[in-house]
Amino acid sequence: MRIGLYPGTFDPITHGHIDIIRRATQLVDRLVIGVAINRDKGPLFELEDRVRMIEAECATLAEQTGVEIVVHPFENLLIDCARDVGAQIIVRGLRAVADFEYEFQMVGMNRALDDRIETVFLMAEARHQAIASKLVKEIARLGGDVSKFVTPPVHEALRQRFA
Repeated sequence: MRIGLYPGTFDPITHGHIDIIRRATQLVDRLVIGVAINRDKGPLFELEDRVRMIEAECATLAEQTGVEIVVHPFENLLIDCARDVGAQIIVRGLRAVADFEYEFQMVGMNRALDDRIETVFLMAEARHQAIASKLVKEIARLGGDVSKFVTPPVHEALRQRFA
């Protein structure tokens, strides 16, 4: 069984994330969405809320693709999380060249820690490349319309959060 790990904070999950998840299901039999707890980032949504949103957004996708999609919170090293869930690959989404430099360094460190786990990069579709959770939160906080960037349930959660 081919197991992939797609890590992130998903605060909140966006169309860009869903695009990467959909495309990653073509590469694996089981996709684990690793939700980083990362207290240093001070997430807008609690871990439980982020997990619930991801599960809701991925349920139909799992049915459509036949790939098992599991949500797994983690607070340890990414490479340790990959080992914990039995992942052979780590899936990372790239939006722009700026993402690549950071990701390149991470791959090098992860390979030094465990060279049996490969990292695969998926470029976001052009229409999703500008979407970043940080920007979505800022637009929503300032009363802007983020409906182009997130699904209706996530849009509603943001609306309620900033009401």
